[in-house]
Amino acid sequence: MQTTQLEVLQAALDGLQRQVRVTLVSVVKTFGTSPRPVGSLLMVTTDGHFVGSVSGGCVEDDLMERLVNNPPEQCELVRYGETEQQRHHFGLPCGGTLDLLLEPLDGKQKELHTLIAQLEKRLTYCRRLTIENNQSELLAYEPSHSPQLLSDDTGNQQWQNVFGPVWRLLIIGAGQTSRYLAEMANALGYRVMVSDPRPEYRRDWNLSYTELLDGYPDDAVNVIQADKRTAIVALTHDPKLDDLALLEGLKSEAFYVGALGSFNTNRNRRQRLQEHFDFSKEEVDRLRGPVGLPIGSKTPPEIALAVLAELTALRNGIDIKAQLEQVSNQ
Repeated sequence: MQTTQLEVLQAALDGLQRQVRVTLVSVVKTFGTSPRPVGSLLMVTTDGHFVGSVSGGCVEDDLMERLVNNPPEQCELVRYGETEQQRHHFGLPCGGTLDLLLEPLDGKQKELHTLIAQLEKRLTYCRRLTIENNQSELLAYEPSHSPQLLSDDTGNQQWQNVFGPVWRLLIIGAGQTSRYLAEMANALGYRVMVSDPRPEYRRDWNLSYTELLDGYPDDAVNVIQADKRTAIVALTHDPKLDDLALLEGLKSEAFYVGALGSFNTNRNRRQRLQEHFDFSKEEVDRLRGPVGLPIGSKTPPEIALAVLAELTALRNGIDIKAQLEQVSNQ
């Protein structure tokens, strides 16, 4: 499972409560091919614990040895892969260079408590750190905020990162395809929830890391209060259940609402939503159906892979289906 920001922060707080030194490592800049994006986190304690990743394993061993034995007293910027020899030694991808910020967290228990509490409430915050004096502040998130190096009014260098709640996936239906999707989504760091009122399906659902919600799918969407870090995927192939989720999901803030079925099935579904449930064209256009990327998937694991591929692309700001439509219309 991918480590979430929340897990890194909680591990850092645990280290401070054990009264050991804790260093937070952030990816602040990359050049060329990079295994981890800007904003990625790793925390290392002087008693040998670490959570997170900044390079996918290329430089973690070196960081561990450095930060366990000689943690920084002040913020430090370090670069890995500056020379061909370093890139070969650390196994960085072709031409890849990583700029990392090493930040000592001594005395920042209160700030970590606050940030963790906000993330658990599913709120998004911007954290801005002045590198020269190791002073940080939490700011209300704005769409213009992004992980980046900045300079304040006096020319001091600052590091800004965005902290948001865990991504969630609500799956409608507890069948075989849902099982594969839940397993893959868990590996990608999603909090996975499942809604299926059918007793025979609920009885055989035994994935301990998922949450099996009570009630019907429309109730489930309302209970979880679907937000911009929530995806809803309807997989029962039964319109009596799938449509219940869509009735609420398409009016929610969920960043993704998709449903299993052919092009014809989803065309009819869109018409039904407009004609009988007063949905606008803009609302039904939010429906991703057929669900997932068009990779020729037929089997349950292939369908799950197609869904996760589309979710990953959209999270990274890439709408592949829209790009394919543009090409086909040219």
